[in-house]
Amino acid sequence: MSEDHHLENEEEKLPSAIPPYQLLDLTTTGPKSWAAGIPAVAASLSDLIVNKTVLRGGKALFKMNQFNGFDCPSCGWPDPDDDRSPIAEYCENGAKALAEEATTKKVTADFFAKNSIYDLAKLNDYEIGHFGRLTEPMYLPKGGTHYQPIGWDEAFQKIAGHLNALESPDEAAFYTSGRLSNEASFVYQLFVREFGTNNFPDCSNMCHETSGFAMWPTLGVGKGTVKLHDFYDTDVIVIVGQNPGTNSPRMMSALEKGRKNGAKVIAINPLPEAGLMHFRNPQEISGVLGNGGQLADLYLPVKINGDMALIKAIEWLLLDFEKKSPGKIIDHAFIQNKTGGYQAFAEHLAGYDFDELVAHTGVAGDAIYQAAEMMAAKKRIIICWGMGLTQQPNGVDILREIINLLLLKGSIGKPGTGVCPVRGHSNVQGNRTMLINNNPTQAQLDKLQEVFGFDPPRREGYDVVNSIKAMHEGKLKVFFSMGGNFLSATPDTIYTARGIRKLRLTVSISTKLNRSHLVHGEEAIILPTLARSDRDVVNGALQHISTENAMGVVEWSRGMLTPVSDQLMNETRIVCNLAKATLAGRSVIDWNRYADSYDAVRDDIEKCIAGFEDYNVRVVQKGGFYLPNPARDGHFKSEYGDKAAFTVATLPGDTLAAHEYLMATTRTHDQFNTTIYGLDDRYRGIHNERRVIFMNENDIKKAGWKAGDKVDLFNYDDGVERIAPLFIIVSYPIPERNTVTYFPETNVLVSINNVVKESNMPASKHVKIRIRPHDPRIYERIETARLRTNI
Repeated sequence: MSEDHHLENEEEKLPSAIPPYQLLDLTTTGPKSWAAGIPAVAASLSDLIVNKTVLRGGKALFKMNQFNGFDCPSCGWPDPDDDRSPIAEYCENGAKALAEEATTKKVTADFFAKNSIYDLAKLNDYEIGHFGRLTEPMYLPKGGTHYQPIGWDEAFQKIAGHLNALESPDEAAFYTSGRLSNEASFVYQLFVREFGTNNFPDCSNMCHETSGFAMWPTLGVGKGTVKLHDFYDTDVIVIVGQNPGTNSPRMMSALEKGRKNGAKVIAINPLPEAGLMHFRNPQEISGVLGNGGQLADLYLPVKINGDMALIKAIEWLLLDFEKKSPGKIIDHAFIQNKTGGYQAFAEHLAGYDFDELVAHTGVAGDAIYQAAEMMAAKKRIIICWGMGLTQQPNGVDILREIINLLLLKGSIGKPGTGVCPVRGHSNVQGNRTMLINNNPTQAQLDKLQEVFGFDPPRREGYDVVNSIKAMHEGKLKVFFSMGGNFLSATPDTIYTARGIRKLRLTVSISTKLNRSHLVHGEEAIILPTLARSDRDVVNGALQHISTENAMGVVEWSRGMLTPVSDQLMNETRIVCNLAKATLAGRSVIDWNRYADSYDAVRDDIEKCIAGFEDYNVRVVQKGGFYLPNPARDGHFKSEYGDKAAFTVATLPGDTLAAHEYLMATTRTHDQFNTTIYGLDDRYRGIHNERRVIFMNENDIKKAGWKAGDKVDLFNYDDGVERIAPLFIIVSYPIPERNTVTYFPETNVLVSINNVVKESNMPASKHVKIRIRPHDPRIYERIETARLRTNI
């Protein structure tokens, strides 16, 4: 490699860890009042054109989410158990995800030779992600400025050399994204535990870890307790802190069907999202030619972190209704026979004044009264939530309060009832089932020891937040990412980047280029892998994988596209080859057996994890199979034995200083997690721009600003100044003193110490910020701080 491919001195600027500070050409059209319809179909097709895969990708769309096809690589919303649409059993975002997988554009060794890491980092995340599919393993030597090709065997040997040179296995961490299959997840955790660590930072640590922490002690399960058909036959569906129109569009079909069957829908969210209001189903004539159908019967515009007070206010009213109509509102038999802790809960709730609770919500008392009336005489209630709750600092308490409400009504463990955490990535739930967990139970580890004969590590490993801190403390030397875009997904971007740059080696298993490839350790390796839609042929045999959806169904998935390169390797085989290189003669596991046949992996999953009996037989049956879920069937576990637990939690003590606002991060409709499909957010009326901040019109006027003004955003948690410069104010119907911005652009403002109590998740929906008029000199201030801290 030539000299100009290496850093000439230590003061040369490093690649940017965050998207560039640049504005595009914002136009606003105002928020839409409905979602889907013909525009969703058009957007799906346009992405096929952008990715140059109209025929190839279009053909694959007909196989996505079909019984004999492949699982959508996007969200984890379940497919119907019975008949599925032969035309479009997918949503707009699923089509966009497939278009990026099926693209014919390629990122080759020549591309990396022509483009330095520093130059690539000047681009925005949309541009970085749209170069195409990675085609061969790439290596960045210490001091290098360009990735260069490396053979698979040499790559495995380099990684193994770094791992085996560590003083302790705990000096390595192994990240997992939600796109992994069950088979890859299982062999991944098996390799890492035989290597000797439980350091499993996982995407769950940033999205729904809070849900598990809330449900395990109260219900005895860490997953939702509903099936898809429960939405079709229920009385009330409550959606809190979740935007189905963007995050899980196929959920709207289930809500539509439930409403047609008589269910009422209550939407609780700071923003009036189009996907909560009206739905134009593109598979029905009324959705194509007409106005579609209303979804939410009642919308409650709760302020950020006002959810706890809102749920308590509804409970307060239900208990008050019960006093006036004894035996008609509360399910006393269920409470007596199936729960514990009710008396303490009721006494605590009685200590509140209804008007006091209302004042904490930002919602009119009459509207809350209406919500309580809608639930009062009903027993079949489903409550859904998303990251609007799980990423609050008191998120665990909020979710337990939701469970209190359902227990009060006897609305868990029966048809048409239950909790429904709406999971994000398609197999994030399956990863956890496959033991991707930094803190597994002793029983799970005992089973691994019984089946395989090695003693797995027993100490708790690092989650995401603690992994980042461990990088800074020098406790981590190697970071291995199985999918995902770790840097852009995590909080406190500059702090995280500084930690990553202290590592000796970073390894990324990826399908496309992302910013995490540009901010790396002393050495870096990119290993290209097959996508969900790609054909996976091993020793001449076409393989299939399996995934678990958000409602506990395990189903097979078999890709059908010819891979864009013959150098791509499935994640399962990557792990097996790395295990052979790293563990060599000291392993007790036959990694060749797993690499040659995923049936063999499933045979051993069956031995280790309950509910997978006859795995290879049942998974290929039409629709797959449900995993056991005791709480769904009315069997609970808690400190009260075989009963569910009421809990007691107080209201949060939120206070804002003068000129402070609460900020929540969110994603656009043209985005899935950190993957940017486009630069529009058409449901919110934002076009060709991402650096915007949604504010209440009164707040804008009080500060002397106007819509369209340019501002800089600041956070001062921990006594550290964090800056996100150059944002455009957009007036929006949002509670006063509340603001919303897009991630990853504002992840830089989320302190590494701003976390959810108990679950240790980043509290990205609860960030205190200050807003000041944009000052062009702010860039010098940022650059000075960056150089001073070597980030």
